[in-house]
Amino acid sequence: MPGLMAILSRGIIVFGETPARRCLPVLRELSSIAGMTEDATPVTRKIIHVDMDAFYASVEQRDDPALRGKPLAVGGSAKRGVVAAASYEARKFGVKSAMPGVTARRRCPSLLFVKPRFEVYRAVSQELHGIFARYTDLIEPLSLDEAYLDVTADIAGVGSATAIAEAIRHDIKTELRLTASAGVSYNKFIAKVASDQNKPDGVFVVRPGEGADFVAGLPARRFYGVGPKTAERMSALGIKTGADIRDQSLIFLEQHFGKSAQYLYRASRGEDYRSVKADRERKSIGGERTYADDLTEDGDLREALEHIIDVVWERIDRNSARGRTVTLKVKYADFQQITRARSVSPAVATRDGFERLSRGLLEALLPVPKGVRLLGLTLSSLESTRNSDDEQTPGVAEVNPVQESLAF
Repeated sequence: MPGLMAILSRGIIVFGETPARRCLPVLRELSSIAGMTEDATPVTRKIIHVDMDAFYASVEQRDDPALRGKPLAVGGSAKRGVVAAASYEARKFGVKSAMPGVTARRRCPSLLFVKPRFEVYRAVSQELHGIFARYTDLIEPLSLDEAYLDVTADIAGVGSATAIAEAIRHDIKTELRLTASAGVSYNKFIAKVASDQNKPDGVFVVRPGEGADFVAGLPARRFYGVGPKTAERMSALGIKTGADIRDQSLIFLEQHFGKSAQYLYRASRGEDYRSVKADRERKSIGGERTYADDLTEDGDLREALEHIIDVVWERIDRNSARGRTVTLKVKYADFQQITRARSVSPAVATRDGFERLSRGLLEALLPVPKGVRLLGLTLSSLESTRNSDDEQTPGVAEVNPVQESLAF
């Protein structure tokens, strides 16, 4: 596919992990393009694409106040060093991901370099996905800092996809002290493009019926797989926007762009029937809450725990799940975080059992040495008790799950 090697090489250079591991999300995204025409039954979904803002750089600025508001690059400044991520202050000078460190320094002499801390980014990513899981069971990660979410079912009862996107961004800002941008639409392609429209820290919504017009105004470069060389070829053919692509026949596109033709033909009309598919089987079910005022009294902590028990058990019961390990998460006012867990056999099968283990874990920590800003509970080592004949395929949305009149 045009531009594939450029994208893959960028992933290898930027993230510094093993090539195969880092390329998997990119390969999944690009290889799934063919699936834009595979779904024979068009359905109206509510999909959110969440993308963290300058993720690595923002985490570093969050953790080190001295870096805030300054042009920052995560990566190496040596002769062969490469920028893994750049803060928005650095981007104003033209500093970009995958840029050689010497070039970045030349563009921005005051640029600060910090070494990447991938273990920290992975830990933050886990917290991020914990927030996602409050609102949907259908999460398709693309990398540590972005994912597709299918919120068609609205399991949290928020009311609309836009409201869910705002709730997720609020939780990220409050709990992780980071910002995220989101695109909300009826398919994956448009949701992903939309998440870039109001960056940083913004939301952009494209409702059913608006997709074709939205795509028509996009530069051709914004379509998956359209790299610099393909963009040049398009420009020579008079194709500069989504509308220009849409004006071409499928035969014309096949003649000039080969296997990408079907994708370009559908995408330029705002069509993408791919479903959001979870990567892996769910390994835990949980929930947590951050408090506006730190909790210090035993009674307040016990009352807060009861609320979390209610929320988490409802999710456990809804998924007909059973698990052998209950984990209590506590984050103190100074952001120190601890977890306490207990495993049992047989698996926890009743609310009474879940309550007993949860309360026991909290009681062992009382009285707390300092204020508590967050409490969370998780049930893991899951064993499903659903009848295999009745169980839906994990990660696959229901056929025709909503009507077009539902709120976005």
